[in-house]
Amino acid sequence: MLDAEHLARIRLLRSDRIGPISFTQLMARFGNAQAAIEALPDLVQRAGGRAIRIATVAQVTAEVARVEAANARYLFADDEAYPALLGHIDNAPPVLTVRGDLALLQRPSIAMVGARNASAAACRFARQIAGELAEAGYLVVSGLARGIDTAAHQGALRIAGTGPASTAGVIASGIDISYPPENHALQAEMGARALVIAEQPPGTEPLARHFPYRNRIIAGMALGTLVVEAAPRSGSLITARLAAEAGRDVMAIPGSPLDSRSRGCNELIRGGATLVQSVADILELVEPFAGSRTQKVATPTILYGAAAPVTEPDDQARADVISLLSPSPVGMDELVRQSGLESGAVQMILLDLELGGLIERHAAGKVSLI
Repeated sequence: MLDAEHLARIRLLRSDRIGPISFTQLMARFGNAQAAIEALPDLVQRAGGRAIRIATVAQVTAEVARVEAANARYLFADDEAYPALLGHIDNAPPVLTVRGDLALLQRPSIAMVGARNASAAACRFARQIAGELAEAGYLVVSGLARGIDTAAHQGALRIAGTGPASTAGVIASGIDISYPPENHALQAEMGARALVIAEQPPGTEPLARHFPYRNRIIAGMALGTLVVEAAPRSGSLITARLAAEAGRDVMAIPGSPLDSRSRGCNELIRGGATLVQSVADILELVEPFAGSRTQKVATPTILYGAAAPVTEPDDQARADVISLLSPSPVGMDELVRQSGLESGAVQMILLDLELGGLIERHAAGKVSLI
């Protein structure tokens, strides 16, 4: 059973224009989700933006029923089982839905990603590597997609026999949606013997825009990301980039330059990724840090507790920041430098503008006018 505060957190996160960053800032500003919800209309009016749709109690109650019907549960960022490394990325999901063995999240994790149209040899190698990682006590994290993802999950499941398996599938849909359809049985087996994780609300079909968000979770959970086969500009390379930006190890399996599916891996290696030929190469890279990197840190006070003391920016400060914005994305540091305001004041102004539907957030902390 969820208490009133946890229900309010879900309601806040399901409201219009509220993402992980704005959720975190609202929680820091108002101390709890209910207070943030009550403040939303005034914040939007102050920014001069469009009215905001706030999720209703009835909508959240219906969502909770769907999660329970899927034999899943919510995992909040301050729960003990929440993946420690995931909580360290800038846009960590405030709420996840999960089905399976939560104890697996306390194991050190390695992400495995690659081509959906992977070669038979690459799939066989992925199954082998995943099985050996699972045997070594690592959680194999992937995306339950076709090709390399499927092979990685299968490798960990096979090693476990009929018992609990050390693998987690992060999906781009709701926890009750199977995608791709041919992996319906695999996803069901993962939910029963391993772990399935979703950020999107139940009932959400996987859309193209959801996959980069899914990829950041895969990379954020893991000590390192191994790319087995990937074409240039593929989603797997996005996951590798996100891992590097989070300070995690990036590894790649080399391949023939004549196979386009290997070019992404070869480019990663040329750019500094660790060349991997066996599971021993992975363990040599990550084991010296596995314990220290996965230690649970104290609950971030930015998310929970008493409201942080803030000084509301005045109208002139807001006008100064707005004048610096344009349809071209600009970074927070540049806005702080040119406005002469403190970082906290600029963040507060941007939050109000975002809630009003006036700006859009981009990668690397940049924002632009809509």
